[in-house]
Amino acid sequence: MTYMDGFVAPARDRDAYLKMAAKAAPIFLEHGALRVVEGWGNDVPHGKVTDFYKALQAEEGETPVFSFVIWPDKATRDAGWQKVMADERMKPDGEMPFDGKRMFWGGFETIVDTGESK
Repeated sequence: MTYMDGFVAPARDRDAYLKMAAKAAPIFLEHGALRVVEGWGNDVPHGKVTDFYKALQAEEGETPVFSFVIWPDKATRDAGWQKVMADERMKPDGEMPFDGKRMFWGGFETIVDTGESK
């Protein structure tokens, strides 16, 4: 069964974020990922107890972005991440378009998958 990494981050500039994501996605695929998905929040409600904004400590003008990378398995993911992080093309062209200090992420073992990840 596949393995996935999930990420949530606060971002301000959609175009800058899209440019960074478009640069990074093929590198992940080259290093073993099956699929890379980036989502810009547009229907993200503010909750009373918790929500994406609170989890990110989002500031005025920031939008939650939700991303995930699907890998064939955890071993491929672990090896792929090492290659991605060592890849010179992953170096930022300038300022990062999100606040990495408030980003959160994790790796997840797939337990249900109703679609194809290719």
